[in-house]
Amino acid sequence: MYAQVSQGADDLADPDLAAPGTADPAGPDWSGLVGVRSRIGVWRALLDRPLTSYYLVLGITTLLLGLGLVMVQSTASVADLSAGLSPYSDFKKQLLGAAIGVPLMWVAARSQPRLFRACAYPLLAVAIVGLGLTLIHGVGVSENGAARWITIGGQQIQPSEIAKLALVVWGADLLARKDRLGQLADWRHMLVPLMPGTAVLCLLVMTGDDLGTTFILLIIFLALLWVIGTPGRVFGGMLILMALAMLLMIVSAKYRLGRLVGFLDQQSSATGANWQGTQGKYALGSGGIFGVGLGASGQKWGYVPESTSDFIFAIIGEELGLVGTLCVTALYGGLAFAGLRIARRVPDVFARLAATGITAWIVVEAVVNIGAVIGVLPITGVPLPLVSAGLSSLLSTLVALGMLMSFARLEPGAQEALAARGPGWPLRVLSWLGLSKRRR
Repeated sequence: MYAQVSQGADDLADPDLAAPGTADPAGPDWSGLVGVRSRIGVWRALLDRPLTSYYLVLGITTLLLGLGLVMVQSTASVADLSAGLSPYSDFKKQLLGAAIGVPLMWVAARSQPRLFRACAYPLLAVAIVGLGLTLIHGVGVSENGAARWITIGGQQIQPSEIAKLALVVWGADLLARKDRLGQLADWRHMLVPLMPGTAVLCLLVMTGDDLGTTFILLIIFLALLWVIGTPGRVFGGMLILMALAMLLMIVSAKYRLGRLVGFLDQQSSATGANWQGTQGKYALGSGGIFGVGLGASGQKWGYVPESTSDFIFAIIGEELGLVGTLCVTALYGGLAFAGLRIARRVPDVFARLAATGITAWIVVEAVVNIGAVIGVLPITGVPLPLVSAGLSSLLSTLVALGMLMSFARLEPGAQEALAARGPGWPLRVLSWLGLSKRRR
């Protein structure tokens, strides 16, 4: 009797145990809140799975890469026709980058950190030699007065994009070795030789008049120092030093100073220094909520400078509207979440440092690009990762994301989850074809 009364009282007191579709006439109906709570619990359980980071990086990379191919075709076809080329000329280059970069990303995703560490110094040497070649007259290729490219196999390569990947791998390997030797108790070991190496890369990049890439290199440097636990006063000193260096580089060039002045006074000179920013805002504003339609942009017909690279986000806003731009922003936010989750969960010091550096590089690049288009940051010429046209940028970003996926496989429980999943699709295809068995 007592058990029945207690059970009845508990049923009345706990809204979770009430019959579905019924409500207490004397109190509020909690069924909606219970449903929201259960859905939140389901999403939280999905995020807690070992391979969540891996699939987030893979899915977001696929979506952004697909969007980039579509938008490059949409924007570059106009410039190609104006130059008397095939409307698919730039699209073919971007498609070539994807065709090469996706297999490289797949290989990187299935490689171990020791392979990346073995490539640290060779990759740094390639970046320095490539940047040096851009300074040689007749070897470096100049566009708009800046020599930032070299030609290899008929394709223009930008060594500064390789420098980003090289700094991440070399810097993470260097600090991981010092941590294993117990040398990071002295803050000077945190800066030497990492700081001089970063300075050499930045000086070579700035020789090609590329302030945006220099800024990203400094962001990678600061991210590595932050993760390794640099003392606050040293980190603050580095911030002040780099802010002064950036300010000096801005005022040393008249056009960069004009961009900064125009950014601070955006209501003046709409046809001068602020032309690009003004036209970018016109493109965003004309898109409305849902956009004018894919391929129907009017601003890409010569009104928005660099519409295929630095200002491709403005064309996205015009053709896909506010909904499209919010989706793109959310994708980069998801990439930031996944990258920082990987960096927090992996046990390996090198993987933690490299994951943070890669995440800071790609996410900050996206923030700076989008911020410049919407007018909250000065224009620096930074591409939108995976979306802007550019063979070198696409290849280096895909390899970096492959490394991030490799680190995600090191998270606790990830290897067990992969083993439980069974063989991957390449092995399954070979099995279907009867080629996976060894011939006797």
